[in-house]
Amino acid sequence: MAQGAVKEVGRRSKAVAAKKQAILAAGLDYFSRFGIHGTSLEQVAEKADVSKTNLLYYYPSKEALYVAVLKQILDIWLAPLKAFRADLQPLVAIGEYIRLKLEVSRDHPQASKLFCLEMLQGAPLLMAELSGDLKSLVDEKSAIIAGWVASGKIGPVDPHHLIFMIWASTQHYADFATQVEAVTGKTLQDEAFFRQTVENVQRMVIEGIRPR
Repeated sequence: MAQGAVKEVGRRSKAVAAKKQAILAAGLDYFSRFGIHGTSLEQVAEKADVSKTNLLYYYPSKEALYVAVLKQILDIWLAPLKAFRADLQPLVAIGEYIRLKLEVSRDHPQASKLFCLEMLQGAPLLMAELSGDLKSLVDEKSAIIAGWVASGKIGPVDPHHLIFMIWASTQHYADFATQVEAVTGKTLQDEAFFRQTVENVQRMVIEGIRPR
């Protein structure tokens, strides 16, 4: 293939990727505020600056777009857990996981809210991913935590409950951001408040599992 043709293919590929990302971002914006039933493809297409026909070329139905948005959220949501490694010092690794999860809550609040909404509805369109990739990853990281407990590097704690507690305490700042702001007058966008949140959540979790 000639160099000019290669560049043209690359340009088109980037344009397609940008268009799909714009559609996903618009879908996330509407779905996180109004849910799947309160959102129309016309609204998403208008916000993404594409025609409805063009949108349907990439995502053949509203349900297909919704699932694509949820899968992208799941990738973002699981990235900090994937970074959780056995070769790190346990309390350092757990502290870093908490920080990364709070960064997700700060940087992707709409994604967290939509994921929460889907869970509250029983995850009808995401159950396969939850019981597949998510469960496998949690099982893998739970085994690491169980190994730390067995070797006395952290106190006796059930790995699943530790992970659930970290999810609950970090995602609260995105899912209940309105409540947090009403009580404190601040959000995670406030740098000082973000640091304070990280330090306090880390302290409460880590001191609870520090070996005695």
